[in-house]
Amino acid sequence: MASLIIFAVALVVRLIHIWQIKPTPFFDVLLGDANGYDQWAQRLAAGDWVGTEVFYQAPLYPYFLGVVYALFDRDLLIVRVIQAVVGSASCVLLGLAAARLFSPRAGLIAGLGLALWAPAIFFDGLLQKSVLDMFFMCLSLWIVSTIIAPGASNAAPGPRFFALGAALAAFALTRENGLLLIGMSALTIVLRWFSDRSTSVLRTKDTIVEPASNDRRTLVEPFLAFVTGVVLVFLPVVARNYAVDGGIYLTTSQFGSNLYIGNNPNADGTYASIRFGRGSPEFERLDATEVAQEAAGRALSPAEVSSFWTERALDYITSQPLDWLRLTARKVLLLVNRSEMIDTEAQESYAEYSLPLRALGWFGHFGVLIPLATLGVIASWPQRRRLRIIYALPIAYAASVVMFFVFARYRYPLVPCLLLFAALPFDASAREPLAGLLSRGPRRLLVAAALVAAIALANWPLLSPSLMMAITENNLGTALQDHRRYDEAIAHHDRAIAMRPDYAPAYNNRGAALRAAGRLDEAVASYRKALELKPDFASASYNLANALLEQGKSSDSAESFRRALRDNPASVEAHNNLGIALAQKGDVNGAIEAFQTALKIDERSVHAHRNLGNLLFDLGRRSEAVRHLERAIELAPSEPDAVYDLGTILLTEQRFAPAAQRFEAALRIRPDWPEAHNNLGIALASQGHLAEALHHFERAVALNPAMADARANRDQARSALRK
Repeated sequence: MASLIIFAVALVVRLIHIWQIKPTPFFDVLLGDANGYDQWAQRLAAGDWVGTEVFYQAPLYPYFLGVVYALFDRDLLIVRVIQAVVGSASCVLLGLAAARLFSPRAGLIAGLGLALWAPAIFFDGLLQKSVLDMFFMCLSLWIVSTIIAPGASNAAPGPRFFALGAALAAFALTRENGLLLIGMSALTIVLRWFSDRSTSVLRTKDTIVEPASNDRRTLVEPFLAFVTGVVLVFLPVVARNYAVDGGIYLTTSQFGSNLYIGNNPNADGTYASIRFGRGSPEFERLDATEVAQEAAGRALSPAEVSSFWTERALDYITSQPLDWLRLTARKVLLLVNRSEMIDTEAQESYAEYSLPLRALGWFGHFGVLIPLATLGVIASWPQRRRLRIIYALPIAYAASVVMFFVFARYRYPLVPCLLLFAALPFDASAREPLAGLLSRGPRRLLVAAALVAAIALANWPLLSPSLMMAITENNLGTALQDHRRYDEAIAHHDRAIAMRPDYAPAYNNRGAALRAAGRLDEAVASYRKALELKPDFASASYNLANALLEQGKSSDSAESFRRALRDNPASVEAHNNLGIALAQKGDVNGAIEAFQTALKIDERSVHAHRNLGNLLFDLGRRSEAVRHLERAIELAPSEPDAVYDLGTILLTEQRFAPAAQRFEAALRIRPDWPEAHNNLGIALASQGHLAEALHHFERAVALNPAMADARANRDQARSALRK
């Protein structure tokens, strides 16, 4: 009955939340990792179940989402409803675990605590792996409860330990730092054996007699079962990663970059992208790889990229140990604090639309949970031998978060462990041990000190809610721009700026939306404001340079590109666009050097090959020009621009037949290209194929009535055919 109550309450509040956010932009405009998971899942549902690269992000949630898409198409409402059911099942599992470990009343309180925990409702409604994080953590706790609960059977322990290993491995495939929990659990199994073995020793006056039971078997059987469960879950992922790369990766290849992000001289305990302002999933792997390869001077494998960043993090830790200890202390404070540090979208922003989040957010936070859990740990201390793995799991997981950096969803798996203990102060079974501790002077002082410290640390003001909401509004604006909803995007960036006038990324992204909407002067002003707030903002410098180039201000644009390159010297795009700006201002040699530098960084840059080829042709260096244009075509056969450029060169040289072939190839890729139709008409007319030429001139005019050359060529072809 208690399980049904927990499940019903959890599901109802989650469905209300989903119903209330459905009309909002947050429902169908996916931000950050959610957008990346959505695209990944769509590829999976389309049949690409293996992929071509080593996993950079934990794979289990995207595969879960891919299966849902394959079964129900891409219906975000169905996804959220399914996740609400999974989240409600997590609440039931936690309630069952607490009931086994302590009492039915504690189980009901813990289960309802998670059911009504505001961040849990929030996370279950996102397309994020947090819903599976919570499920596998609660499943692991329930399995543990079947092993260590009072009166639990010791017969045939293998299946339960196998299930525990499999559950923790699945958790690690959604949250990579969960690997530490596997190691901690294995160690606990061994320690439990030694403890049980020591207490089973029979003592007499003069001798110690060990029982006849096979102690070795009591360790080997559960340990092997646990390891087998872990291996069987990891094996498909390891095999898949090996097949695509030839290396051994248990889960993903982002350990090193994440370690560095959390442990470097500029770290503050939260996430900060390797290149400022580029925290989106599509940039994370790219930037980590580019910076590492630039430093190494060669191409690197995913494992080598990870090792590069690991070495840099360790260099910081060993060279500045006091600074690192201060940073670690801040991360510990962030871990237990009531503030929810977001990476993409804030609970506070959703609470504007969701009654469950508004109502339950008043008490559903770490500022309440940590003090209650502290009291629960104190009350359960007499049972510490039995509960050692329940203590070990949250300690291990907390250490794994502090090792990297703190986000709300990174620390979220701690919640069920803490709720187990937070339920105890409300349970009759805890009153006696608490009363016993509070009745003794020295211990009473220790309990009071622990409680005061927990309240102070958990409620110390650390993060600004307005900043969290500004980040959300900025990210939503960027996502709306990707959907070409420019006016909405600008409005959300304006809202972010109103919340935090000093938030540089909002000005940068507002500039991008204004530029896309054709409001170029306003875009330039917005980019300049971003750089005023953060002068080393490479992305803002690059965006400003492009806007100035579009305005025809080639000198100012070139200077801004150089500024961007000072902060990001490996940017192929910045070198390429600098070349365009220099060519426009007449600095031909500088432009050639810029294009060549871009190609030194990335020989496969199609745009740099094409731009260099066209410039070299204008200088009369035909053979070099053709070589670069042909390389651009080879690299990107589905892009018609270089094909068109090569056709134009051939047309200029009056090589009409091969020119016509190039224009025909370009039109097969882009059929509605008026310039290509016009030039193809010229090439055909020059060979005497007037009827075909007229068809293409007419097509060019239909596509672009303002194209004077095409109209003149059409009229001339008609006149020639009438004669």
